[in-house]
Amino acid sequence: MFPQILASDFDGVICDGLIEYYASTEKAYKKIWNQEQLTANNDLANNFYRLRPVIETGWEMPVLLRALVLKYAPEKILTAWHDVRDEIVNREQLDKKYCTQTLDGERDNWIKNDLNDWLKLHRFYPGVLNKIRQVINSEIQFYIVTTKEGRFVKQLLQQQGIELNETQIIGKEFKRPKYETLRIIRDNATESNAKIWFIEDRIQALKQVQQQPDLKNVKLFLADWGYNTEPERNLAKSDRDIQLMSLSQFSQDFALWLQ
Repeated sequence: MFPQILASDFDGVICDGLIEYYASTEKAYKKIWNQEQLTANNDLANNFYRLRPVIETGWEMPVLLRALVLKYAPEKILTAWHDVRDEIVNREQLDKKYCTQTLDGERDNWIKNDLNDWLKLHRFYPGVLNKIRQVINSEIQFYIVTTKEGRFVKQLLQQQGIELNETQIIGKEFKRPKYETLRIIRDNATESNAKIWFIEDRIQALKQVQQQPDLKNVKLFLADWGYNTEPERNLAKSDRDIQLMSLSQFSQDFALWLQ
């Protein structure tokens, strides 16, 4: 019943970083577009929070904020994000690498100058940390597979008294899709044919795993409390290979994960 290996996304499954996302993105935005400040507007932050599910990788976050500043309709962003994103990138000749470096640089400076201020903008979902402690104190091998920089994940978990070794946090710096990371984890497992469970809040990431013929034995879970939309949750409900999971299930015994 239990997996030998549990792999989990970080943002949207373990940690809710929406407030930090917006704050760091706003800092990066000011540098990328050479603005001293943004006009105070609660709608910007609220719409950013609402639209966070469209983001696949970090460099897109300043572009999302740019789209809101340029008054793209939130519904258009939600339904046609790639078109909106590419239109802005091409029109303004944005460099994805520069967007990434600027966003990560603002985070690094913030952490260096005021770590506690940065940390306090993050919230861990109820019951999740206790579940992680339970797992890492068991025989189950635990991994975090995330598009967030691994050093940021390490800082946040250390604050909560959770220490993972460097092989257990596979972040953006490894520059490979999550399905490839799961393949490597499987190949390095101490047991052949180890049972792997993977929990993620992005349906597309799960679909990509699903498309790998050699990963058919990986059990897939969509976290319904994460950065996803109702249509995406409905898609999971209709997919026999993806289990839609609630936060209460996550924090309970593994047997409840399969109900």
